[in-house]
Amino acid sequence: MAPDAQLDELGEFLKARRAELSPRTVGLPDGAGNRRVSGLRREEVARLAAISTGYYTRLEQGRIQASAPVLDALSQALHLDADQRDYLFGLAGKETARPRRRTRHHVQPQLRRLLDDLTATPAMVLGRRMDVIAWNALAAALITDFGSVPEEHRNYPRILFTDPAMRTLYTDWGTIARSCVAQLRMEAAKYPSDPRLTALVGELSARDPDFCSWWAAHHVAALTVGTKVLDHPVAGELSLDWDTLTATTDPDQKLVIWTAEVGSPTHDGLRILASWAADRSLSTTPVD
Repeated sequence: MAPDAQLDELGEFLKARRAELSPRTVGLPDGAGNRRVSGLRREEVARLAAISTGYYTRLEQGRIQASAPVLDALSQALHLDADQRDYLFGLAGKETARPRRRTRHHVQPQLRRLLDDLTATPAMVLGRRMDVIAWNALAAALITDFGSVPEEHRNYPRILFTDPAMRTLYTDWGTIARSCVAQLRMEAAKYPSDPRLTALVGELSARDPDFCSWWAAHHVAALTVGTKVLDHPVAGELSLDWDTLTATTDPDQKLVIWTAEVGSPTHDGLRILASWAADRSLSTTPVD
């Protein structure tokens, strides 16, 4: 995003967040019969953040930059969580972390070796824009054959929204997809001038009304941990815990792994899937 676009996005983000809060939530009288907005008024947010209403109004209108202390005050006034606060500071160009290097889109050798060794654990590496840049055989068997997806389309959010099989694979596709959009918004804050990310958002907004709606809601979330339930055509129902590890050699690359408790039905299902994937690999290997 260009600087002006980032200011506009910051304003829209603030507007979306105050619309979600009620006066009662933040300790203000609700003025029951006189309220015309569903969330907080601008003057109420300004009062909570100890700034003038005019200053806050100009922030929402994308007309001025905000200082770090003001952003911190607004984060508290709007009850932002850690991810939302990071996103707000990122939009304002006030991140304190060291700048991220724009590395080439090649998986780190250490991660590649780790993926190859994880024969009983599905794993993949996500890069910028949540592009899928590496995976192991079990991840391909679990999710989709990433190798058959053209490289320019090998993006997790894109696959999730454009491949019809994903809507039956994930038992709660809506929740998974909504979280994915929030995670993609975090990526947009990191790479505001990335034309490929802008194009991806534009394409998915045009193709899918749910994506368009969820993107407009301005929710944000980091890629961390969680649980996903899959209805796999080979392994049956799988309840998998997923975790994310960031490469120290390149923070833009994240290893995502799926695991299950030893002895659980899901753990047994993964073993069945690994065996199936190995048999399929052998059946498609050319004989010299």
